[in-house]
Amino acid sequence: MHFTFPHTGTGPVRTDPLGETLHLFRLTGTLYCRAELTAPWGVDVPAMPGCMALQVVTAGQCWLEVAGEQPRLVGAGSLTLIPHGVAHRFRSDPSASTRPLADIPVRQLSERYEIMRHGGGGELTQVAYAVLRVDHVAARRLAAQLPAVLQLDRFDDDESGWLHSTLRLIARESQALRPGGETMLTRLADVLVIQVIRMWLDAAPEARQGWLAALRDEQLGRALTAVHRAPERDWTVATLAREAGMSRSAFAARFTGLVGEPVIRYLAAWRLQLAHDHLRGSGDPLPVVARRFGYQSEAAFCRAFKREYGVPPGQVRRAGVATGWPTTSRVADVDPD
Repeated sequence: MHFTFPHTGTGPVRTDPLGETLHLFRLTGTLYCRAELTAPWGVDVPAMPGCMALQVVTAGQCWLEVAGEQPRLVGAGSLTLIPHGVAHRFRSDPSASTRPLADIPVRQLSERYEIMRHGGGGELTQVAYAVLRVDHVAARRLAAQLPAVLQLDRFDDDESGWLHSTLRLIARESQALRPGGETMLTRLADVLVIQVIRMWLDAAPEARQGWLAALRDEQLGRALTAVHRAPERDWTVATLAREAGMSRSAFAARFTGLVGEPVIRYLAAWRLQLAHDHLRGSGDPLPVVARRFGYQSEAAFCRAFKREYGVPPGQVRRAGVATGWPTTSRVADVDPD
């Protein structure tokens, strides 16, 4: 589905659980590119699992093509977010030939920042392009709910001042890599991505289904917030039902109905993903990691981790394996009561 926002203002996310999830939305820039493209031109961007692609057209226009979506004309001042890292294509017109991104020469200004000049010498299109990795389990879970493409068109009303200001600042920063330029671009990308997601949360019917519906639910939202804030606690269905102010049976049924899995399975997967992320950047001993994420013994933690990811936790630490939100339905060693 292609989701294009109407030309209206935006309001704040009004529920605490959703607000806390957005607060945890951490992005790390892996590539920033300032592209100067002259017609005819076309660029094939490969799939980038675990990443988002953010594109801002600062001058001219281009066509965006994503598999399963209708080609979309993107004009100057428009922002496009491709949240699932799928392969996509940009080109000057629908008939222009394309070239793989890796085959196009660039001027490397730093490890993560480059300038691309490409095309046949015709009409100019300028694009600020960023590849961003999502760094927290809550953010990845939210990103997984997003549609294939989100587009924010240029606004012409007074309430769009934030967009114009941010786009102007991105254009200025992308013109030359000044000291702190990569940090600035990362923070500006954070602002744009979060704002686009907030608008989608406010406007899209599918943003009121599944896990997002559970976050919005006054009672289930309290239980989810409790798990997200303190995953190490000895949670059971009964204690989480008390957090929600519900009976155990009613809570369990509503949670499974909305989220699509039992609460204990959700808790186990959440803990293991947090532990997985922690292991990639920490030298803490495994017993410390196990306790930090709610396991009473290293052995129980290692068994659950290997069931979920297929490798022991020590191997993830050594190899720096990057794995997204667990997709298995296996249940870890957590007391179901």
